[in-house]
Amino acid sequence: MKWATATALLGIASGLALGPATPAAADPPASSWSADLRQGEAAGVVIDDGVARIDPQTAFVAAAEGAPADGTARPTGLLTFPAHRLATATDHVAVAVDGEVPAGATATVDVRGRRATGGWTEWVPAASGPGGRAVTLPAASAEVQARLVLAGDPAAGPVVRGVSLTARPAPPGRTESDERALALSYRVFATREGLVGGKTANGHVIGDHDHFVALPSRRALSPRGSSDYSVKVCASGRCAFAPVWDVGPWNTRDDYWNPGSKRQEWRDLPQGVPQAQAAHDDGYNGGRDQYDREVSNPAGIDLGDGLFWDALGLENNAWVDVEYLWTGAERLARVASDTDVRAAPDGAAEVVGVAAGHASVPVECAHGGWLRVGPDQYVEAGAIPDAPHIGACPPPATP
Repeated sequence: MKWATATALLGIASGLALGPATPAAADPPASSWSADLRQGEAAGVVIDDGVARIDPQTAFVAAAEGAPADGTARPTGLLTFPAHRLATATDHVAVAVDGEVPAGATATVDVRGRRATGGWTEWVPAASGPGGRAVTLPAASAEVQARLVLAGDPAAGPVVRGVSLTARPAPPGRTESDERALALSYRVFATREGLVGGKTANGHVIGDHDHFVALPSRRALSPRGSSDYSVKVCASGRCAFAPVWDVGPWNTRDDYWNPGSKRQEWRDLPQGVPQAQAAHDDGYNGGRDQYDREVSNPAGIDLGDGLFWDALGLENNAWVDVEYLWTGAERLARVASDTDVRAAPDGAAEVVGVAAGHASVPVECAHGGWLRVGPDQYVEAGAIPDAPHIGACPPPATP
């Protein structure tokens, strides 16, 4: 019963003269659109005769969405569509996939929304519900993006002809439920990725001394060449900023930085503890990963060779401190090309790390031609051409 009708009935029962009832305002209409397969950025997917298929030459291997924790790894490909602007902010997007999906294969859709800080929420896989498959975003957003995820035997399918989406307007006042002022930070074990000449999960060809990282969940996988999800990794007094361009090590559905209520798998583990660490150190899951492999090290992050050797000066796998920069409310800005991080706003100051090209960094304040991106960490302003408008850094404290 609408409020206006209920009020009119109350007036009759009490003998009050309320005047004519005001009709309730109509809800804004839902917005529907179809993704153009030809406009998507493909990584492990090929468009052939207007349909999307797994590309066996470039697909990466991962467990399918919704498969058991010990599910078989299958060739997987991603097709990331351009962002879509909406007239009204949404927090609920229904998705439909048109195609053939044989037994043992999957064709799913991930969706994310633009946050108030300018960054993106993590990718959220569509889940089955009474009205079909849909995504509930953590915050209302007027800009959303979708990506198609194909997994299975490339020779047998899946084959997808189209993807359609419908965004429902968000309730007034809907805000992010777990927004944090500062990014999450955990100490985890890091390994060197290597694999020069191979391709990452987002389609990047790994170069010699490359600057990127891998995390064991595609929920924070940046599209190729982007800085949408970046980390700050520190060890032995040096720090490196780098984008997340690959999935691993060990697992592919372990977003361990998230609390148990949001974590995709292994929800009984403490927040910030990778499943591989619990398996290696405590015998969790029988000491095995999601593929039933015996875990030989506790790694929660892989580092490209350039980060491992050059930026952090590591010689062996090591424990590092990681900030998952997209999880905070700080506004981030993209680094145009690899640049040194110095201990002071001076070209002669000690180099204390590297900000990789395509990484996002938190720009705190300006000091002449320098930008502060952390405590005693500065980069030249020219390395971040689209830095936000910021104030001057406070003068150093007088001894």
